[in-house]
Amino acid sequence: GGLAGYDLEAIAVGLREALDEDYLHYRIRSVEYLAEKLAAAGIPMVQPSGGHALYLDAKAWLPHIPQHEFPAWALSCVLYLEGGVRSVEIGSVMFGLQPDGTEKPPANELVRLAFPRRVYTQSHVDYLAEVLLYVNTLKERIRGVRLVKSPPTLRHFTAEFEPAHGTLIAG
Repeated sequence: GGLAGYDLEAIAVGLREALDEDYLHYRIRSVEYLAEKLAAAGIPMVQPSGGHALYLDAKAWLPHIPQHEFPAWALSCVLYLEGGVRSVEIGSVMFGLQPDGTEKPPANELVRLAFPRRVYTQSHVDYLAEVLLYVNTLKERIRGVRLVKSPPTLRHFTAEFEPAHGTLIAG
């Protein structure tokens, strides 16, 4: 009984669905569909796309933003501001701070778009494609961000930023 019983039931449902070939095909095909639309527009991403997430390559998409201005973080902010799309930066904010306090930019500046099980419909994926294609029209105008407040550990959860050049999207 209680919450523990519910958790085990939810896990059992998840395991059954994760082994359902029709569901797996639908989920993987939805992410592939989005990746195909983005690739056709020249939006750089990690290929092949995964079945659970798509990783946008912010360093390649926004080459005018230096890594010390956190291009993946800036892109993640623009996706939220322009389309309400929540994403996760996987780049210099998450991995750049070294144990000795210095910064070392990682090889990649990625933005992760996750596709949790049984959450998004085809219309959600189409909307996401529209937002990403729209943001692609703004790419030269997107500016970097400056770190204003940084905790000593796990800064990607609570760090604070501001536009590095007065605005996130130049006029």
